[in-house]
Amino acid sequence: MIALERRAVLIASLLTGITITATMTSCASRPTGTKSPVLHIGAIPDQNPEKLNRLYGSLSAELSDQLKVPVQYVPVSNYPAAVSAFRTGSLDLVWFGGLTGVQARLQTPGAKVLAQRDIDAQFTSVFIANGASGLRPFSGGDQLTNLKGRRLSFGSESSTSGRLMPQYFMSQNGVSTEDLAGGTPGFSGSHDATVAVVQSGAYEVGALNEQVWKSNVEDGRVDPNNVSVIWRTPPYVDYHWVARPDLDQRFGKGFTNKVQAALLQISPTTARGETILELFGAAEFIPAQNSDYDKIEAVGRQLGKIR
Repeated sequence: MIALERRAVLIASLLTGITITATMTSCASRPTGTKSPVLHIGAIPDQNPEKLNRLYGSLSAELSDQLKVPVQYVPVSNYPAAVSAFRTGSLDLVWFGGLTGVQARLQTPGAKVLAQRDIDAQFTSVFIANGASGLRPFSGGDQLTNLKGRRLSFGSESSTSGRLMPQYFMSQNGVSTEDLAGGTPGFSGSHDATVAVVQSGAYEVGALNEQVWKSNVEDGRVDPNNVSVIWRTPPYVDYHWVARPDLDQRFGKGFTNKVQAALLQISPTTARGETILELFGAAEFIPAQNSDYDKIEAVGRQLGKIR
């Protein structure tokens, strides 16, 4: 009987050892990180931080639900910082303007344009003027020569709609930045700030994204008796989503395509989708590709913003 008991104990010990070994082997075969990687999204800071935090907070929640991965919005201080964070991998998916998107892709080979808003295929900027300037609406681009000797403010130095394209259309009509008061323009830092500096009289004229201008008017932040639009640019292509080239490697095969599909599926038929699209000022996101921005790259090189 004692011999049988000893034999049973020995068998139990062996089975326990096999179980422990199997468990250790199983653990060793798992990835060292058990948490899903986080998809970090960002955007150029073209408007006030409160609006951006609300917009990208809602978008992060929407993408997280659709993609089944954690999504985090990471604010940046300025336009170049967005390009830099994308290049270093601190940001995986970024809402760029036309120029910054081109800069980011040139610095991050393999990066891919995924989508733009329906309004971005035919985007426009406006020139606004303080009433005290005496400037009245221009009937054509040739009247941009009336800006010579004026105090003019752009937005960010790297803004497509608040600097690059307005300056391009000025140059096409015989006006250089050296022709402005003091031989140089001002830079307010954002579209909202451009409205503010023109309305205050600090600058006579400003150039900015027409969508933001309309938003300021609708929200009552503009006194139409004090500042108004004097010229609207011809259309051009602008904002877009750009994804880093390593998303499939980090999140799994086909993930980049899933991100694109998630953006295109955002719909006003849901409460959150309606909020997101309203804050973006769009009816929907549509597919876009790198080649859509060839003209922006050409203008950037012409004006020395891309080398």
